[in-house]
Amino acid sequence: MTTQIRKRKKTFVLIIPRFEDILNSFYAGEIIRGACLAASRLKTDILIHITDRSDHRGWLDSSLLDRNFVDGIIFADIDNDVGIVKKAVAQEMPYVLLNNVLNFPMNWIAVDNKKATIQLVDHLIKAGHKKIATIAGELTTQAGQLRLEGFKEALAENGITVPKSYITFGDFLRTPARKAAEQLLALEDRPTAIFAASDVMAMELIDVAKSKNIQVPDDLSVIGFDDNPLNRTSPVKLTTVAQPLNEMGRLGVENLHLICSGRAKLPVKVLLPTKLIKRASVKALEP
Repeated sequence: MTTQIRKRKKTFVLIIPRFEDILNSFYAGEIIRGACLAASRLKTDILIHITDRSDHRGWLDSSLLDRNFVDGIIFADIDNDVGIVKKAVAQEMPYVLLNNVLNFPMNWIAVDNKKATIQLVDHLIKAGHKKIATIAGELTTQAGQLRLEGFKEALAENGITVPKSYITFGDFLRTPARKAAEQLLALEDRPTAIFAASDVMAMELIDVAKSKNIQVPDDLSVIGFDDNPLNRTSPVKLTTVAQPLNEMGRLGVENLHLICSGRAKLPVKVLLPTKLIKRASVKALEP
């Protein structure tokens, strides 16, 4: 009597750095949704591995690098730790990196965060604003860094100087964003417009402004980033940038599947388009 061994399905691991309220995160939810839809169609299993954001040593333990159980890894982000990806490469583990643009010969799928931010800030400048501040995102992430760079570059190209007091940090989180909003709105020379590097932070800013009887957009113009569905419940419809997070997750799985089967042209490099969405949170200043 012979025993027939059934070949298991491919198994991919989606690694997501842990952050505040991750289970309700629009970013994480869209990436997971896109990845799971592609995995279902390709008959591939997906394991979600939520990791420590500050300590990267446990991101890739021996079990995750065991090709007997894991066929490939998708990094939802790496907090600028390219060494984590290089560790997977050294172990010949197929991988795809999301939300990061790298000059190295590595596989990545991302959006142009800097260009999208420049479009947003240019929109404020065209509306007559010169006193423009920001609530920046987490600078351990490439997205946070590039959005801050885009903010500074857009203003510099238009000859606008940014006071140090106009640059605050919300780390993509609610509580730090509220503190940053309080700081900006208490300035004697208050900005007429603020770019928040995520919609969640922008909505915290709008809430703080309301508590101070500062009307958006009449007294203060606000722009965000993400086109988060939470906008539907916002008292002010937010001008923002839509980025294809669902598609990013889907392409991550699809490209990893091609890499595993030897059908991908390496390295995989995909830059996805964003879309500026103009809504009611920006008011043009009179000349």
